[in-house]
Amino acid sequence: MKHLARPVTLLLALGLTLSLSACGPKEEPSGWQPTHEPIQTETAAPEPTPTPAADPYDAVRHYWSADQLTQLWGPEQPVEHLFFHPIIAYPQYAFSSAVPADRQKGLDDWMVTVDEYKKILQNVYDKGYILVAMEDVWSEVTDDSGTHMVRNTLMLPEGKKPLIISFDDVNYYDYMLAEGFTSKLVVGEDGQIWAQCTDPNTKETFLTQDLDATPILDNFVLEHPDFSLNGAKAIYSLTGYQGILGYRTQNDRDIAPNDPKRPEFEAHRQSEIDAVKPVIERLKETGWTFGSHTWGHINLGSEKRTLESVKNDTERWLEEVGTLVGPTNILFYPHGARPDGDDWHKTGPMFQYLQSMGFRVFASVGVNSFSYIKDDISAVICDRLHPDGTTLRWSRDRYLQFYDAKDIIDLSVRPDLGVGW
Repeated sequence: MKHLARPVTLLLALGLTLSLSACGPKEEPSGWQPTHEPIQTETAAPEPTPTPAADPYDAVRHYWSADQLTQLWGPEQPVEHLFFHPIIAYPQYAFSSAVPADRQKGLDDWMVTVDEYKKILQNVYDKGYILVAMEDVWSEVTDDSGTHMVRNTLMLPEGKKPLIISFDDVNYYDYMLAEGFTSKLVVGEDGQIWAQCTDPNTKETFLTQDLDATPILDNFVLEHPDFSLNGAKAIYSLTGYQGILGYRTQNDRDIAPNDPKRPEFEAHRQSEIDAVKPVIERLKETGWTFGSHTWGHINLGSEKRTLESVKNDTERWLEEVGTLVGPTNILFYPHGARPDGDDWHKTGPMFQYLQSMGFRVFASVGVNSFSYIKDDISAVICDRLHPDGTTLRWSRDRYLQFYDAKDIIDLSVRPDLGVGW
C-alpha cells in the first residue's frame, strides 16, 4: 500500500528553507592595505544545468500514436459514462456503530469501498474500455443550420470502447471526514497527487495513494497507459458550499457583516485558495477536468426551485469555484434531477438561463446510455450510470457489460441488506 507514515506537516513542507553558505566579504588580517594591482581569481567552471525529470504522465499522453487509432466510433455508437461518489477508505469503520444507522444506509446506497472501486477499474479495463475526454465526444459547431452541439466521431485503437468517468462531490464535506473517508488532495514531494487521510481508529494523519479514488486512478493509468486516450482521465463534478478538493475556499457572504470572526475566516480562506491552486494545476496537467454540480447541490427538478435561486447559485459557483478551476461547459445535475423533468424536448426558462451561462453538456443520472441533442438551443442532455451499493445489490444485469456485481460487492463489510441476484 502506498502510504507515507511521516506526519503530514513534514510531508507538506514543500517550501524547504535552503541553507545558504556565507557569501559576504571575508575579514582580512590586520595590517592589510588595498593595492592597485589587479587581483587574480580563478573562475569556477559553471555548474551544468540539470535535466528536468521526465513527467511520468508523458508515457500516458503519448502511448497511442496516430497510426494506431484506426477504429471509427461514430455518433450512433454509445459512449458509456460511469460516475462515482467519493470512495469509502475505511468501510469497517463506516459500517460500524461509530456511524449512525441512517448514515450507514446512505453510504451503502451511494458509495463503493476502496476495494470495490479497484475491482471495477480492473474489470472495465479488462473488458476493453478506454478513457476518453468529454470535450472530445461533444463539440459545438456553427453551420448553415445555426449553432448547435454535435457528437463527434472518435478515432480509437482497434478493439477498444470509449468510456467517460466522472466523480461527484470531490469536496470532502465535513460529514465525510467523520465517516471513514480521506480528507483532501495534495501535491506530494514527488510532484504527484496524494490524498491526506486520518485513520478514524488511531487518529494518525498521513498521505496515501491507496485509499482515494483520484490517486488510485492516476496509478492505474500509469500502470496501464493503454487505458487512456491521449492522456484522458476523468471529470470532477464539484459543488462549492464547503470549498473544493478538501480546501475551504467558500467565501464569507453567509457570515454576518459584524461578526468578529470574518477577518480570521477570510485570511484562512485565502490560505486555502493559495494551497489548492497547485493541486488544480497538477490535476489538469495529468488529464483531469472539471464541471459544475451547482454551488449548493440544489435540486433543479424541484417544483419549489425558483429561477432566481438558480441564478444566485450559479453566480456563486462561478465566483467561488469557476475562478479556481477555470471555465467549463459541463453541468452535472444534483440528484440527477433535470429542470425539464422527463420531457427533455422542453426548454424552459431555467434551462435557457443555464445554457446562457456557458453550459452545453447537461448530465443527469439514468439506467441507459441516453443522450439527446437539443434542436432548439445549443445543448445536449446525456445520462450517467452509477456504480454504487444500490446498483451492485439490485442492478447486476444492467452492469454486466462493465463487471459482475457478484465479483465486486464486499458483503463482508457492508450491512446485511440483501441482494437481487
